[in-house]
Amino acid sequence: MVNVSTTSEPIDAEATVFGGYLFLLCGSISFLLFLFSAIISKLLPPSSNQIVSAVQNDRYYCFLVPLTLPVLVVAVYFHWLSMKLFKHA
Repeated sequence: MVNVSTTSEPIDAEATVFGGYLFLLCGSISFLLFLFSAIISKLLPPSSNQIVSAVQNDRYYCFLVPLTLPVLVVAVYFHWLSMKLFKHA
């Protein structure tokens, strides 16, 4: 039988903290880009930039906003259910 605590390498706390901040940064940037493409770009006047104009004329992301709520409710329910089953296992 192998003792896992003696054979595993210690976790580097600085790398873990850096990874957490990296995930927060990437998540924040993704959220802001989605917010711009789904809501803010529709409120701006027409742009001469091709990329911004394409985002303003696209209606796909506007449909994703109301469809996100039911998916979020299902995901939160399954997360809660899995935590309850794990707690009582």
